[in-house]
Amino acid sequence: MLHTFVALVQDKPGVLTRVASLFRRLNINIVSLTVGESERADTSRMTIVCEAPEHSAHRIKASLYKLEITVDVDEVGRSEAVIRELCLIKVAAGPTSPLGQASRSQIFELANVFKARIVDLAPESIMLELTGSSSKIEGLVQVITESGYTILEVSRTGRMAMRRGHHTSRVLKALGTPNGTTTPPPTTREDILPNEFDNVEDET
Repeated sequence: MLHTFVALVQDKPGVLTRVASLFRRLNINIVSLTVGESERADTSRMTIVCEAPEHSAHRIKASLYKLEITVDVDEVGRSEAVIRELCLIKVAAGPTSPLGQASRSQIFELANVFKARIVDLAPESIMLELTGSSSKIEGLVQVITESGYTILEVSRTGRMAMRRGHHTSRVLKALGTPNGTTTPPPTTREDILPNEFDNVEDET
């Protein structure tokens, strides 16, 4: 099954290699990996989607915490988070395409149905921008293909995820503002990181 992890990591050279090496040692395939700035200075936000057995989530989370560059890790699911993906699709369309000049208007109609945007129009092609779930993007790609159009290029960002509602205490602590006070909240079982998996060591 697919697991989605949101990790806050220190913004340092080699962080991406360290995370990728960790998943290699765990023999777990990364389906998508999105990295960008976070709300905290000198901290990057990673959204990692991997394919692993259901019981492996705890092991992956504990292993990520063993990296000293890790600030916080959270596993999110569809029911408790907003998950989106950005996709750019370049489709052959225009006077020289097999479907002729009318191909452009038909692609415009498909874009309206899927609520995609036209971001580039060239003599030989049209570029669409679509933001949504993975299934929505795959649905548009399938409809375009089955309609007889030629897809020239596809670029997808991979999943981006954010929990719904308020921050948890662990996220607030990672931001340096535990519930807006200077007194740290009581330690819970969730705050105690497991120390099994001694076979997974951090690479230097």
